[in-house]
Amino acid sequence: MKPQRVLALVHKGLEPPDQKVLRSTAEQAEWRMEYDVVRTLRTIGHEVCVIGVHDDLTPIRTTMDEFKPTITFNLMEAFDDVVVFDQNVVSYLELLKVPYTGCNPRGLTLSRDKALAKKLMAYHRIQVPDFLVVPIGAKAKLPKRLQFPLIVKSLWYESSTGISQASVVINEEQLQKRVQFIHDTILTPAIVEEFIDGRELYVGVMGNDRLQVFPVWEMSFAKMPDNNWRIATERVKWSVKYQKKHGIDTALASLSDEAAETIQHLAKRVYRALDLTGYARIDLRLKENGDMYVIEANPNPQLAQGEDFAESARRAGVSYAKLIERIISLGLQWQPSRMA
Repeated sequence: MKPQRVLALVHKGLEPPDQKVLRSTAEQAEWRMEYDVVRTLRTIGHEVCVIGVHDDLTPIRTTMDEFKPTITFNLMEAFDDVVVFDQNVVSYLELLKVPYTGCNPRGLTLSRDKALAKKLMAYHRIQVPDFLVVPIGAKAKLPKRLQFPLIVKSLWYESSTGISQASVVINEEQLQKRVQFIHDTILTPAIVEEFIDGRELYVGVMGNDRLQVFPVWEMSFAKMPDNNWRIATERVKWSVKYQKKHGIDTALASLSDEAAETIQHLAKRVYRALDLTGYARIDLRLKENGDMYVIEANPNPQLAQGEDFAESARRAGVSYAKLIERIISLGLQWQPSRMA
């Protein structure tokens, strides 16, 4: 690939330093992913301009006029702290007719709404947990088909935001309390799902028309106390101290070739059903009896070196530099008119 002029969009406050820093420093920084991506882009020969965006699109247009990028590397997951507004930023890039990396606006819209995504997957005969949506200000009224235990989440947020051991509820009192917590603290509707007790699996997928699926990854809970639910809480995902204490790790899943192929094929079906492009991670649960449930799809997942997506790509023979290059290539190839 010839060198590109890359405009990197990041959240304001997460602009990485221009100079090289120690790996140990980068790993502890909030701008770790942004640093890894920008540093790699420059190392492989691209010219990069980084801007931080919060609640104003003007800097994007101004930089477009001055820098004239050939592609925008989109690392934003929200706009003005509203997660469902990330698709609007991408729509704006499309209106400016500048190629961008990652998922298209429709795929972001469909997958960010967990209830809508589940309805679409169910239509395509993809097995998902049964669920109920509780709007802000309302109380949960369970239909007979939903039985405890249940798990309560934000309808829109990802990255395990608002998820803790208390998210799994086993009675009416716990249910109402947790729904109220989501409404009052996360400030979104709540989704109440059938709790699937099983192995936590992740599958990375890349592509627009032709898809590449990475090896199936698994989160293990080696030292988790027996009285704890084995779920990916906020602490499980982001607290290194907590991970070490409870032996929580992610690695290549130990599966038969047949099971792995079945799960990878299912991940492709999800990717297609939700109109995803660029790259995404599909989250699943595998029960002891072999039943597979798709929990959600995460477009534009965490891209830092050493995280699940990059590690599963490396296991497939795709180095981090090649991964970033491939994401750029997919962005240059994508034509928004295909979604019209």
